[in-house]
Amino acid sequence: MASDKLADRKPNSGFKPNLLGIFVVFVIVAVAGSVIVYSFSDWTAPETARQMRNPYPPTPKVIGLGMSTYTDRCQNCHGEDGNGKGERAEKLSVAPSNFTDAHAMSQMADGELFWKISEGHRPMPAFKGKLSEEERWQLVDYIRTFSQPLVDSPAESASPAPNKDAAPK
Repeated sequence: MASDKLADRKPNSGFKPNLLGIFVVFVIVAVAGSVIVYSFSDWTAPETARQMRNPYPPTPKVIGLGMSTYTDRCQNCHGEDGNGKGERAEKLSVAPSNFTDAHAMSQMADGELFWKISEGHRPMPAFKGKLSEEERWQLVDYIRTFSQPLVDSPAESASPAPNKDAAPK
C-alpha cells in the first residue's frame, strides 16, 4: 500500500522555484559585494590630478578659511585634530584618513588631496558639488597643518636660537 501512495505522487509536484525571489537575492548579493569591493578598492588619484598645483598659498587667512570649512564638513569623521577619530568615525565602514601621519601626508601631492576631496570615495562624500574650488583648495592648506610641527612649539621656544653674531667659544 505504501508503494501505491508513492506511485500516485507526481515528482516535485509541491516544489515550484520562485524565480523572482532567486533573482532578488542574487541582485542583493551582487550589489552588496560590489559595495564592499568598491569600499576597499584603491583610491588613487589620476596623474593629471597629482600634477595640479594649489593656487592658494597657505597664508593665515587661507588656513583660517580652510579650518572653518573643515570644522563644518570634515571634523565629525576626521576628528578635531585630524587623526581620523571623529565622533562618527566608528560608525563608518572605512576608517577616515589620519592627517597627522607626516609620512603618509608627505607622500600625497596637493592635487591628489584636492582630487580626493572633490571626488570622494565611500563612505566619504564628494565635495565637488558642495564646496567651491577655492574652498577645496583652502581645505588642502588646512589639512596640511595637521602633519606639520607647530611654529611656536614648546620644544623650539625652550631653547633660544643661536646668536650668529656671538663670538665662538
